[in-house]
Amino acid sequence: MTSNPVLRAMLQRKSIRRYTDRTPSDEVVTAIVRAGQHAPFAGQFGSVLLSRKREKNPFHAPLLFTICADIQRMERIMELRNWRWVTNDLLALLFGFQDSAYMAENMVIAAESMGLGSCFLGNAPYIADKIADEYNLPNRVFPLVQLTMGYPADDPPVRPRYPINFTLFEDTYPALDEESVCAAMKEMDDGYLAQEYYARANYKIPLQEGREETFTFENYGWTEHMCRKWGQWFPDTSELLEQFEKRGFHLKG
Repeated sequence: MTSNPVLRAMLQRKSIRRYTDRTPSDEVVTAIVRAGQHAPFAGQFGSVLLSRKREKNPFHAPLLFTICADIQRMERIMELRNWRWVTNDLLALLFGFQDSAYMAENMVIAAESMGLGSCFLGNAPYIADKIADEYNLPNRVFPLVQLTMGYPADDPPVRPRYPINFTLFEDTYPALDEESVCAAMKEMDDGYLAQEYYARANYKIPLQEGREETFTFENYGWTEHMCRKWGQWFPDTSELLEQFEKRGFHLKG
């Protein structure tokens, strides 16, 4: 099956953070965005912002896409048909996020198939107001994710994934017993340690007060990294809710 070119592009994709000086043509950019438009959708609630300002873009990438959950376009269409949007904003954003995520993934695969590399940047929701100012966004358009893109200047290995039996559950969701969880943890950690991923980056997430550092780069793997992230960061929703409010989405009831 891996001889299938689409599957091969998907299975070989990895995040690229270094790019050559070569600039993708307008034709390539249009093809990538067009592929994004052909993703499944609930209401075509995804729109795309583009910056070609290499000197300002993360990693000095030639392209920086920002994929947005865009409700205001449909509201404009509804106005012309004498309708008013009444669906609650939580559901609107859920569908908007789905459409935007499907669109972004199609763009990544299209780029991969044409020899480009990319890297997702997940902090867009926390800087939505800054992105809105930069691109003069109207209300009801929310930046979901950013995506750097260009021709790769390096070729990192594909990063490990969970075992298939820790991901595919047929007929019923199983009890996650300690043996299966530990096996999945080992596969992820062994894979990242073999690639010296965190050691090469010289990066460990600092521990908050009350926890003593016991890990070195010889045993600091993916699961410890993820535990530190999800066990310490962003416990309060107020900052994110404020970003939604600023973009015209009201989720507080």
